Amino acid sequence: MSVKEIFDTMDYGTAPESAAEALRWLVDGGDRFGLFIGGKMTEPGAVFEAKNPATGEVLAHLTQATEADVDAAVAAARKAQSKWAKDSKARAKVLYALTRLVQKHARLFAVLETLDNGKPIRESRDIDVALVARHFYYHAGMAQLMDEELPGREALGVCGQIIPWNFPLLMLAWKVAPAIAMGNTVVLKPAEYTSLTALLFAQICQEAGVPKGVVNIVTGDGAVGEMIVTHPGVDKIAFTGSTTVGRRIREATAGSGKSLTLELGGKSPYIVFEDADIDSAVEGLVDAIFFNQGQVCCAGSRLLVQEGIAEDFHARLVARMANLRIGNPLDKSIDVGAIVDPVQLQRIESLVAKGGSEGTVHQPVKAPEGCFYPPTLVSGLESSSLLMQEEIFGPVLVSTTFRTPAEAVQVANNTRYGLAASVWTENVNLALDIAPKLVAGVVWINGSNMFDAAAGFGGVRESGFGREGGWEGLMAYTKPAGKASPVKPAKAHVKPDDVEVLGLDRTAKLYIGGKQARPDGGYSQAIYSPKGKLLGHSSIASRKDIRNAVEAAQGAKGWAKATAHNRAQVLYFVGENLSARADEFATRIRDLTGTTEAKAQAEVTESIDTLFTYAAWCDKLDGAAKPVPMRGVALAMNEPVGVIGAFCDDRPLAGLIEVIAPAIAMGNRVIAVASEAYPLAATDFYQVLDTSDVPAGVVNILTGLHGELAKTMAGHMDVEAVWSFSSAEISAVIEKESAGNLKRTWVNNGMARAYPARDWLAQATEVKTIWVPYGE
Repeated sequence: MSVKEIFDTMDYGTAPESAAEALRWLVDGGDRFGLFIGGKMTEPGAVFEAKNPATGEVLAHLTQATEADVDAAVAAARKAQSKWAKDSKARAKVLYALTRLVQKHARLFAVLETLDNGKPIRESRDIDVALVARHFYYHAGMAQLMDEELPGREALGVCGQIIPWNFPLLMLAWKVAPAIAMGNTVVLKPAEYTSLTALLFAQICQEAGVPKGVVNIVTGDGAVGEMIVTHPGVDKIAFTGSTTVGRRIREATAGSGKSLTLELGGKSPYIVFEDADIDSAVEGLVDAIFFNQGQVCCAGSRLLVQEGIAEDFHARLVARMANLRIGNPLDKSIDVGAIVDPVQLQRIESLVAKGGSEGTVHQPVKAPEGCFYPPTLVSGLESSSLLMQEEIFGPVLVSTTFRTPAEAVQVANNTRYGLAASVWTENVNLALDIAPKLVAGVVWINGSNMFDAAAGFGGVRESGFGREGGWEGLMAYTKPAGKASPVKPAKAHVKPDDVEVLGLDRTAKLYIGGKQARPDGGYSQAIYSPKGKLLGHSSIASRKDIRNAVEAAQGAKGWAKATAHNRAQVLYFVGENLSARADEFATRIRDLTGTTEAKAQAEVTESIDTLFTYAAWCDKLDGAAKPVPMRGVALAMNEPVGVIGAFCDDRPLAGLIEVIAPAIAMGNRVIAVASEAYPLAATDFYQVLDTSDVPAGVVNILTGLHGELAKTMAGHMDVEAVWSFSSAEISAVIEKESAGNLKRTWVNNGMARAYPARDWLAQATEVKTIWVPYGE
């Protein structure tokens, strides 16, 4: 194109980026790469091809790791871990060195990423690589501060990390940086399609002086990931990828004792109110859905636009789409690059062909031949339409309308996912009213795709659990220091030959929805003292009682909206009323367990202190304004998890209070299953609740067999988290059944330890990051 033609058409000229240096790097590696284990590259084994999705050209041959290779990588990581964990200041220096080397090799990383993945070079160069450097820089600081700011916490050990193909290098940084900063070592498997930048990263690990075995990289297909997930030498799994695979990982790790974080799929709403700056919202939407060809888990793929501006908005959007340039990803003037692989392209085409007929399909610009798909809008859909519910993972935007803010929230939350959301309005009051109501881990106001290492990122529901980035992200890579001890189960006292009956027969009922309730199954069990006295009967709950308790808890959602000050007052009141009956509860504990009067009194005192402690925490657990590098603020807000099912340990009263107090302090509702052996102290406690202004349904207390209730509790779709400190062997069951809706779990795996208050509070909250840019 001549200069005159450019001026006549006002069209972009081409601006191709040279791939020479990246191709030279591949040639220098012999176009055949081994694995990075124990600080060095292995000889290539059986190989598979790495291709450029834009051209189909074979870039290199990569090694398919074997089980022996994974064993070697885990062994190298284990060998290096204890020494690496000893000196946080030394770790900081290594992370700083990695940061500088990422910056020094920035263009090589960017070009190699685009060749391997198909994303536009502008995105690789200006977004991905810059964020990679930012993550290592930020976490170098975290390593420097760990001893002072995270006292009493230590590394988990060896971390298995499995990353996707949409952001190969950035996902590596999100996983590796916090893990090694906290003293862990890693075995990382990049995606089969996109492993080249991980291998370049292995090279800079050598140049930065990363000790041998701290970072290990094994390439291959999903079978390699499965080997890492199930390897007994791995202490933690971090996975980013599809919800389907995430569910399988949850099931595979159940009962293994492995820590697990999952960052999974999404179907994020992009909500445009009628007072929004329409042109800005259209431009933001282009970034939200066509960035990286829509192959983004948090892509704004569901457009919700208010009816009054819908026609105008769609017209402007289609006009803007018509000006998008799709083609050679190495051309710096290109907006939309190649789909990562023909398999993914076929999936996109199939979904649009299947569901597009429910609306109107707009494709104003054609895609070139090859692995490309045109920017697409499907308008006029219903909230229940196939394309409104299914994650497409391509440059396909689906659209519907709403009338009122309340309807916008309802439609936005009508999905099984909960990763991100965008809200566009010039009314800051409306924006800050809507944001907390959206079921999402991240909410962007008048923006999209804002990320930073200082701000936590992650989802809820079937978008996974755990956070990456910020202080909250470090919880996933640390644990309380010290060793846990095996749980010592308590056994109910058996019926003696001669039963001594004390006073009038008394059957303790269940406590559901603020009322005493008979067990649905109609069964009870006798509870005896160590000396054979019949203390009473406790109800045996069934799955229907769990159903009723969940229904009651879901009906008490107003508790989450109560102010922290009000929740604190209620907890203080509970503590006061328990204190007034301290002697009575101490006697009950002594009769149930046979312990001494002093120990029984100590347990009651501990329970009262726990209530007062979490009453104090109600209005003290601060959110944070994250120092992100932009004209704006990222607010990390603590929100309740929702309905928490909890299996108590065998302390008759303290085990019950320990799970109830932090849960309701943070605005959750709880279904507590009392100690199997000593349930009567828990059933006495509901009398305290009745006199303490606790709203009906906020606390529900069941008694019965933990082993029979665990599966139902963990599998219930309206329970958002399950905790277990039970002496029964139910951890594996809970984790496996939780895969149904990917609820959070916190289980003891047969080991007991004392957790600090911060750990309880972290388990009782979700961190929602709300991004609020400011300025004209």
